[in-house]
Amino acid sequence: MEALALILKVVLIGLGATAVMDAWLVILKRMGVKTLDFALVGRWVGHLAHGQLAHAAIAKAPPVAGERSLGWAMHYVTGVGFAGLLVALAGADWLDRPTLLPALAVGMATVAAPLFLMQPAMGAGFAASKTPTPLKNCLRSLANHTVFGLGLYLAALCLHLLAH
Repeated sequence: MEALALILKVVLIGLGATAVMDAWLVILKRMGVKTLDFALVGRWVGHLAHGQLAHAAIAKAPPVAGERSLGWAMHYVTGVGFAGLLVALAGADWLDRPTLLPALAVGMATVAAPLFLMQPAMGAGFAASKTPTPLKNCLRSLANHTVFGLGLYLAALCLHLLAH
């Protein structure tokens, strides 16, 4: 497969999968479930750009100009990166015959990013250990990333069907 076509497919799959996850988060929010404010992700990234990796509580850190936009952009860039990871692990041939299992496995594995990088760096502790309900928060993160994995599969399947 031509490199540019491969990159385009990965980008489209990553964007599609992230949009599926976002639709899930909207449903959760409408049901009264608290979801991540991506402005806080932008705030963390903004402070990271100035050399500060960890915070006691990111919500109490000084705001960063454009943090909401930055957070959403990072969310989608990360989704594209994880789509690239899926294709790297499953092989480019997976794009011609997408299957659910590799996409779900990668989606579920991506929960490591919030549990072991973002939550500790934003003041919630490893695997949300500093929150009032760590297990509940971990399971919610796993569910969200499982939906992302489903989105990886659905986006790849849609691309495949549109191409044929």
